[in-house]
Amino acid sequence: MTTSAKHPAPTTGSRPPLLTRPLLLRFVSLVGATVSFFLLLSVVPAYAAGSGGGGAAGLATGALMLSTVLGELVTPRLVARFGYRVVLIAGLFLLGAPALALTASRDIVWIVAVCLVRGLGFALTIVAGGALTATLIPAERRGEGLAVVGVVSGVPSLIALPLGLWLAEHAGYGTVAAVGGGAALAAIVSVFGLPDRGASAERPVGVVRGLRTGALLRPVLVFGATATAAGILVTFLPLAAGSVSSSVIAAALFAQPAAATVTRWLAGRHGDRHGSAGLVLPGLLLSAAGLLVTAATGSPVAVVAGSALFGAGFGIAQNATLTLMYARVSASSYGTVSALWNLAYDGGMGVGAAGFGVLAGLTGYPWAFAATAALMLIALVPALRDLRHTDY
Repeated sequence: MTTSAKHPAPTTGSRPPLLTRPLLLRFVSLVGATVSFFLLLSVVPAYAAGSGGGGAAGLATGALMLSTVLGELVTPRLVARFGYRVVLIAGLFLLGAPALALTASRDIVWIVAVCLVRGLGFALTIVAGGALTATLIPAERRGEGLAVVGVVSGVPSLIALPLGLWLAEHAGYGTVAAVGGGAALAAIVSVFGLPDRGASAERPVGVVRGLRTGALLRPVLVFGATATAAGILVTFLPLAAGSVSSSVIAAALFAQPAAATVTRWLAGRHGDRHGSAGLVLPGLLLSAAGLLVTAATGSPVAVVAGSALFGAGFGIAQNATLTLMYARVSASSYGTVSALWNLAYDGGMGVGAAGFGVLAGLTGYPWAFAATAALMLIALVPALRDLRHTDY
């Protein structure tokens, strides 16, 4: 384990460049994987529902996310053995090639099989790719660099998600599958120009050991709490705020990621200069406050303002937790950090969406939002302990 970036050493002179050729080259594979995943994210369930109804749609998405989570658990070991490039190339191939064969059949078994393979491929790309990206960012500018990476992956996802549905309606499912598969496969070429620092004589921290290490577990728990709320907001806000106009809901769903993008950038710049440890708690509190404001689902102002406030806190939590986790391990364990953080993200969103549906059925949406905001405050325990802990 390394020392924390809570009190970073002051920088002198000019800072090292951030947008280097290797990092720009890495953005190619990042965009390719993002476009491939999000272009088909809503399209595949719709394709499955065409022959099997809503149950088939849910099964397709469930298979995708299950294999993604399982893949995230094993990827650090693969990176330690084979290096970044091999694993990243394998991930892009497994994400892209099955997409080309998606429309060969509408049988649910075939669709689930495609989703399982693509989920594994996506896990390889985000864990191995995330760890590789961390090695390409100067430690002095890690917070800002991770914020830039968030923008580079976030903007294509915002575009690709609705674009996939539009293409399916106007050009057919086969076209979407071909574009989505081709995006990942075409990006493989860029990986050959990237450095490969995955293999190391130093033994990496494993996922299980990482979960037993307080310096990594505490940020994971805090970020998992905010990710849980993110899954709830994205999934249920259109249903909960049905009494307001669709344009208000659209504005709220735009305000959340937009605010997150801005604050993720600001948190990165602040963290590089003053340390990221002090940002985790504000990120959690802002997220909880935003969800609480959103509980007034009948008020257009509350829906939009609450979503924006939540997004601001979520962006801070995203950057601060990931930056801290990378600072607390050596480069050989970057794969583990990437896996743990993404597990908190994907698992939190999935658990939040599933659990909230049950809770809302018992209490109604406003009280369920308020109760979730209160439950998020349980994460104050690891957040405060992390803030007090100075021996990382």
